[in-house]
Amino acid sequence: MGNGNNRPYSKALPHLSPHEPCQGPDPDPHLVGPLELRRECADVLRGRPALLRRDFVSVSEEKSPHQPFRVMQWNSLAQALGEGMDSFTRCPPEALNWPERKYMILEEILTYQPDILCLQEVDHYFDTFQPLLVPLGYQGSFCPKPWSLCLNVANNNGPDGCVLFFRCDRFQLRGISHLQLSAMGLKTNQVAIVATLCCRATGQVFCIAVTHLKARSGWKDLRTAQGDDLLCKLQSISRKAAISTTGSDTCVPILVCGDFNAEPSEVIYHLFATSTLGLDSAYKHLSPDGQTEPAYTTWKIRSSGESCHTLDYVWYSRDHFSVRAVLDFPTAEQIGPNRLPSYSYPSDHLSLVCDFSFSHLPE
Repeated sequence: MGNGNNRPYSKALPHLSPHEPCQGPDPDPHLVGPLELRRECADVLRGRPALLRRDFVSVSEEKSPHQPFRVMQWNSLAQALGEGMDSFTRCPPEALNWPERKYMILEEILTYQPDILCLQEVDHYFDTFQPLLVPLGYQGSFCPKPWSLCLNVANNNGPDGCVLFFRCDRFQLRGISHLQLSAMGLKTNQVAIVATLCCRATGQVFCIAVTHLKARSGWKDLRTAQGDDLLCKLQSISRKAAISTTGSDTCVPILVCGDFNAEPSEVIYHLFATSTLGLDSAYKHLSPDGQTEPAYTTWKIRSSGESCHTLDYVWYSRDHFSVRAVLDFPTAEQIGPNRLPSYSYPSDHLSLVCDFSFSHLPE
């Protein structure tokens, strides 16, 4: 990473037409592949600095007969919000130019090659993410916010929302739900996707969810209500998956990725950490005691001042998954005094990338 000659991209992007999500493990080998996209990214981004350099930290030496799978969580920054509403006062407008920034987003994804990709603030799903990632063997789903703020920006590309992609050669889709989260009995603008997947190598069935909760510091109670609603729906969906798979009235394992817009001190974090679903936060493994979240997952400068917070998480069923490795965060010096986004990174949030293995496999 760090070497401009290794950057990815796609000259083929403007010529790709939308494809239906793949239904099997064998994508068309004649479509554009990851190496071609990397070369195109290198070409388009030749004048920009390399992406921030980051390293994986191994957190478990546990042996497994099966290859771990990689999960990526990322608020990739909606283009309409970045250009029209978020006012990143130290970010040059040229750094947010979509014809180049989209290749930086793609480069980040191709660099880590996730088996499951969970994104928030996506407002270019049908013209960028879907036509690029489906030919690489991914199946995707997009759930837009019903009242997206992107629609208030001139020349927008439609609403932003949550996206879930998974590799067809590793997982089979058993079911998918698009949720509009509720609070105090009322529907809100926040959404979630919950997919039930079956691992082709092991036969293990599990649920993977992606969400983006309400932003702003004055909305803690609403976030708590949204999180509680999501936990209840996750329990219901995972129990139905267990009944249909094994006949057992329990719950299948669960992964939850998202921008929760909440620090670890908020009630919503405590709700997930103490849920009856038995969830734990993967990125606590970076801390020496295994109990502390990273110092930041987002770091930006707006007209209101500098904002450095931990808001993004990857939750997992602690009794069913083992965290093998996590991607470390760049230092303040690497990020630079102007913070994020920048010429070196396309979003105000850093991606979270985790390698998991199954602790228990079905007989």
